[in-house]
Amino acid sequence: MLVRDFLEQSARLTPDKVALIFENERLTYSQIDTMASRLANALIDNGVQRGDRVGVFLGNSVEAVVSVFAILKANAVFVVINVNTKADKLAFVLNNCRATALISHVRLRDVVAEACPSVSSLHYLVLAGSAKQTHPSADIPTTGWDAALEAYPADQPPRRCIDMDLAALIYTSGSTGVSKGVMVTHLNMVSAATSVVAYLENTSQDILLNALPLSFSYGLYQVLTAFMVGGTLVLERGFVFPQAVLDRMAGERVTGFAGVPTVFALILQQKHLDRLAFPHLRYITNAAAALPVDHIRRLREIFPHAAIYSMYGLTECKRATYLPPDELDRRPDSVGIAIPNTEVWIENEDGQRLGPNTVGELIVRGAHVARGYWENPEETARMFRPGPIPGETVLHTGDLFRMDQEGFLYFVSRKDDIIKTRGEKVSPKEVENVLCALPGVMEVAVVGLPDPMLGEAIHAFVVPEDGQILAEQEVILHCRRHLEDFMIPAHIEFRSELPKTESGKIRRASLR
Repeated sequence: MLVRDFLEQSARLTPDKVALIFENERLTYSQIDTMASRLANALIDNGVQRGDRVGVFLGNSVEAVVSVFAILKANAVFVVINVNTKADKLAFVLNNCRATALISHVRLRDVVAEACPSVSSLHYLVLAGSAKQTHPSADIPTTGWDAALEAYPADQPPRRCIDMDLAALIYTSGSTGVSKGVMVTHLNMVSAATSVVAYLENTSQDILLNALPLSFSYGLYQVLTAFMVGGTLVLERGFVFPQAVLDRMAGERVTGFAGVPTVFALILQQKHLDRLAFPHLRYITNAAAALPVDHIRRLREIFPHAAIYSMYGLTECKRATYLPPDELDRRPDSVGIAIPNTEVWIENEDGQRLGPNTVGELIVRGAHVARGYWENPEETARMFRPGPIPGETVLHTGDLFRMDQEGFLYFVSRKDDIIKTRGEKVSPKEVENVLCALPGVMEVAVVGLPDPMLGEAIHAFVVPEDGQILAEQEVILHCRRHLEDFMIPAHIEFRSELPKTESGKIRRASLR
């Protein structure tokens, strides 16, 4: 089975069913499948070949969903890029994966125009939005979204891939400050989606609401699981207006809702929630960090019919564990047990499996474990290591866990300095590089501090140059110009010096 089958099979079985609701649009499976096939044929006719990487630089939208499946229909590999990405990082990602085509929007044309000239592999650009807007680059053949769909037939492109082929590259922060492309095959994605659908008991009757970005694998899989079972997806641009999302949830009779602690904290801040009823909401899922016990209690009051699933995962395997809802009262701080068709265990530094109440690194084994990092053998060897069966690899998560006597897992801490905030992984080095580029900054250290809403809050310690006076707002504005929103420090603290070891390394542990 290939990921494109999620759409194509649902379009064949229930062509007239509403598959996607976005703002004022309601599109059936047949309509989305037709659009995806037309765009796929446009990509193929403009040189996209089997295994080529195609960037999707779009916010949550109909075009983003169609693009993902169009790229898969073209037997290519999709690369969804966060819409807040700046030009230099966009150019890095496109160059790193040697993208041959890019699908974006005219409102992003300035960022695209700045990034694309330095991407020598790029030879085709599709822009959604008004055709009257100026194209970003005269050097790259560009087609408007509507023109591409109108010019090409809706015939299904021939299937060239097998499930061992790459379906996606998902870029995630690395400890060195350089983003890494996680290589995900069709088999990886189908296996992950199958497991998630199994423990959430999704069916074609489900209506899922997603306000998470599709560049975030948690958001992407809301699309994939909904289409896999032939359900309906209600897609939101984001969670900027929580009340509007809650109104939509009630009005569309949503049965499943995915969030992170930040999202649920915003929900709990809304007034007049008692005027809405959610009798159809069957479940809520939470990932990125554990929900505070008080938040769980209050969510149950607002959504009395919904089961709450606490989960743990990372981009390299999508999902690793889930806590059955009937265990939530007994162990609210646990992330549960292995998801179906997955094996997890805890190891010490010598590779020995550990028993209950001992802290060690979590290891994940299963068909959903990614192939490694795109053209990064050093990092691949560090995280993906030989498993129990010769020839297989398992994922070393880099996260420390303990297990109780009944086999339920509890997150303890991260082994490296990666910060996990708002469900995203942030490299302190990447934030530090941006801060050090601000005139007047001599030295910087960035760490993650526990936060009930964010999971971890990014805290920057800044040492100004002698005689320089920096304002917190000045530093924040500099970060906003150069970093995605989720990477901007929540706190800036000015210091005259940073604590260091005898060898001159910064003592990050003491800063925490």
